[in-house]
Amino acid sequence: MRTGSLALMASVTAIMLAALPAYAQQKAASTPPPMTANTAYVDAPQPPFAHHPGDGKGAYATGHYHNLFAERLGVSPAQTHQRIEDAFRQLFHGDGQEERVYFETGANANGTLAYITDWANNDARTEGMSYGMMIAVQLNKKREFDALWNWAHTYMLITDPNNPSRGYFAWSMGTDGSPRSVSAAPDGEEYFVMALYFAANRWGNGKGIYNYKAEADKILRGMRHHPVLTGTTPFRIHPDDAPFVPPATPWPSPNNRAMQAQAEKDGKPLPSFHFSNAPRPVTVGPMVDEAHTMIRFVPETNVTGTDASYHLPAFYELWSRWGPKEDRAFWARAADVSRDFFDRVTDPKTGLAPDRSHFDGSTLLTWDGQPDPFGYDSWRTISNWSVDYSWWGKAANETTLSDRQQNFLYAQGVDRFADRYTLDGKPLSTRYSVGMASTAAVGSLAATPGATSDAFLKALWDTPTPSGEQRYFDGMLYLMSLMHVSGEFRIIMPHTGK
Repeated sequence: MRTGSLALMASVTAIMLAALPAYAQQKAASTPPPMTANTAYVDAPQPPFAHHPGDGKGAYATGHYHNLFAERLGVSPAQTHQRIEDAFRQLFHGDGQEERVYFETGANANGTLAYITDWANNDARTEGMSYGMMIAVQLNKKREFDALWNWAHTYMLITDPNNPSRGYFAWSMGTDGSPRSVSAAPDGEEYFVMALYFAANRWGNGKGIYNYKAEADKILRGMRHHPVLTGTTPFRIHPDDAPFVPPATPWPSPNNRAMQAQAEKDGKPLPSFHFSNAPRPVTVGPMVDEAHTMIRFVPETNVTGTDASYHLPAFYELWSRWGPKEDRAFWARAADVSRDFFDRVTDPKTGLAPDRSHFDGSTLLTWDGQPDPFGYDSWRTISNWSVDYSWWGKAANETTLSDRQQNFLYAQGVDRFADRYTLDGKPLSTRYSVGMASTAAVGSLAATPGATSDAFLKALWDTPTPSGEQRYFDGMLYLMSLMHVSGEFRIIMPHTGK
């Protein structure tokens, strides 16, 4: 869950944090408004970093993917595969009120349309759409993949020539296809690209939007080469849309019964706040920072910094082989830079990474002037470096990083650690979240084998598929984590479909 819509920022962030449930808070929590101290900050030059040429010693080179449930817990491969299929069936085709997040919604000239929804907040996000596509291609579910891509391309792709984000995908939409934002977030684009390359390799390329490789190339080129454009709000997603003007109060969600019940219990009305709709200039550029060879938090140029959970060296290695030729050297360098960045941005004792930081890895302040903490975005960072270790086996420091974070969380209690912390380990919530526990288990792909890493695997295996109001983020991370730990989230190679 990201914030690409800068209009939501400064005046409302504190109210949103106080009012929204955990996953609804993520957008606000992970997005400090532009602050003088941060905006004026000058990043240190990119420091020296280790280069890792070649194919490494991981699954890309060997073709072997570890099933840690089988190897370490004695669970049979048939059982792990069935668990994955059952989780997919529940989250994609289960009960519409309590279980699934995938919904088909008619068709157009390109075929079936479907979206993944953040159920509690009643919207669809590029994060979830791209996760759904990745899950579908990994599990050979072509219908679901094509339907999600069709919906994303139809509703989310920004085509209005006066919108400086044109060519990107709007990060949040109502489930009816109406905008919640008219700007982008790079993590969605990253997963769109990788899922489309895998689809091309698994199913071959079709026509139009189903020429998967051409679509992946187009997005990947845009991420690096998007022109720097300035426009004045309000913007549109498509030329024939009405201008997007945020509502005077938050979008209501009929699904967020927990927040409504808590408000009634407290005898307080649901919070309301006002967006600033005054016209303002917005400048949008590439999704990468060339000087530091890394992904940006958002492509709006007045928002500085990066998000460690956006760093996907396992994917960048593939883009350095499969992507547009003129950019392959950049992505090879980005993979090595990200491996070094994980070391610099994580706490040396806890292994926790912040939601956001400066490009040089130094502290970035939140809306209230505090150091950006380990938050909801940050859950994914351990998974990112551990999958890189599994696929490529190039960076020994990734074992150290997984050991640090797992050792810290193990000491907190594998079944009870909080889902937000200061980087040095002070809890910022009392909530235990399945999504965070799931990605922590993926850390075992890189961690030193032993009782600690096995405890995270057992906790994941013993956890049922998430259901209920908060099943979106928990559920997507849970299912992908099951796939990673079972060795069923793989590099789908060209010409093989495997």
